Amino acid sequence: MNNLSGLIWDNLWLVLFTVWGIPLGYFRSKFRKIVYKTDSWLINIKPYFIKETKALFVTLYPDDPEYIRVRNFYRLYLAVYLLLFLSWYFID
Repeated sequence: MNNLSGLIWDNLWLVLFTVWGIPLGYFRSKFRKIVYKTDSWLINIKPYFIKETKALFVTLYPDDPEYIRVRNFYRLYLAVYLLLFLSWYFID
């Protein structure tokens, strides 16, 4: 048991990034489907980034409450990711 806890502690950043990164595909897919107004799964593999990035920082659809809700949650999710990266860079 001590070896397992030592292994996890030694790889704490890997564990944190993996656990936090698992739902990223779902959240990004949901956000992209709203931004590009599609239900196709192909939006997940297409390299469109400009409209998605713009939608993240400005309000493209001010009258769409679902877009606002998902965008704000996605912003929070990415902010935590940024904090993880900054913590890893400056602490480790």
